[in-house]
Amino acid sequence: MPKTKTLLRLSLTLLIVSVLGYAGWHFTRPQPPEVELATIARGTVEATVVNTRAGTIKACRRAKLAPAAGGQIVKLWAKEGERVVAGQPLLELWNRDLTAQRELTSRQLSTSEARLREACILADNAKRDADRTQQLSARGFVSPQNSENARAEARSRQASCDALAADVKRAQAQIRVTAAGLERTTLHAPFAGIVAKVTGEVGEYTTPSPPGIPTPPAVDLIDDSCLYVSAPMDEVDAPRLQPGQLARITLDALPGQSFSGHVRRIAPYVTEVEKQARTVDVEVDFDTPPKQILLVGYSADVEAIIERRDKVLRVPTQAIQQDGSVLVLGAGDKLETRRLKTGLANWAFTEVLDGLAAGDRVLLSFDDEAVKAGVKVRAKAASDNPTAP
Repeated sequence: MPKTKTLLRLSLTLLIVSVLGYAGWHFTRPQPPEVELATIARGTVEATVVNTRAGTIKACRRAKLAPAAGGQIVKLWAKEGERVVAGQPLLELWNRDLTAQRELTSRQLSTSEARLREACILADNAKRDADRTQQLSARGFVSPQNSENARAEARSRQASCDALAADVKRAQAQIRVTAAGLERTTLHAPFAGIVAKVTGEVGEYTTPSPPGIPTPPAVDLIDDSCLYVSAPMDEVDAPRLQPGQLARITLDALPGQSFSGHVRRIAPYVTEVEKQARTVDVEVDFDTPPKQILLVGYSADVEAIIERRDKVLRVPTQAIQQDGSVLVLGAGDKLETRRLKTGLANWAFTEVLDGLAAGDRVLLSFDDEAVKAGVKVRAKAASDNPTAP
């Protein structure tokens, strides 16, 4: 009996040690590495071209205005941030001399017109006298000499009338010249827009820019009703771009939002900037202007869509290794190598023509060198995201 109890105690002790040993092995054994997986699904793949440097929001019309003539500012109607309509005066230069000249020429015109009326009345009267004298001469009541003198007087009076008519035209032209001079002293808005900047104050002098010597404009006027994006594209991508292509616009000022657009213009030359890649400026219009107020000068990025394919099998581009293969989660949660035949691709997704099926799960990250084909892995809790939008 004591022997039996001893054997039971020994068996129980061995069992407890075995259980503890298994539990220790189970909880201390190496776990399969956690990896990030993506589920293959159908979606859209696009071939795109993006700008090499930040683009800029620009206005379709922007005028840096200055008076045609230099002078002292006496009236400044424009204020920064104010909206103006086409033809609205913005500033006026000192022009009292031209105003006086216009008044003088107006009075000269009035005098010339009065003298013209007088001379033409006398000319008409002289012509009627000449006609009567000629009739009387034909009947013998007046000598031929008197008739000739009357005709000469009529021609002289008519010449005076014509000369004064020319003088009236000269006075009218002088008024137009003076008016043009006055117009050069007032700066008007060529189109409706918002005043971005005003350079100068009442009493200061302003001058137009001499050829080849840029000077600050008196008024910077922006038509913000029409905006577009100008972005530099690498010269290598220029042959793939065409006016009318679809594009996406993103703005740093409006993160998380994307706006559709179309390529409106491609510059016919390459821009060469020292120590930078050669680029081609591409202009893109918004299809629908954003509801938010956009400021001219905002930085923007453009993604021109060269080609688009919908409802195709696609794989995240980052899952493809340099040799064109992917690691797929296979039987027993072990990774398997698959060779792919691919089609259209961009930085986000690549079209799969052969090698994968919908529902396959592929490895996304290759940071851990121990993760390779044949290794058993386990998916991260929140990493198994489908590739479809």
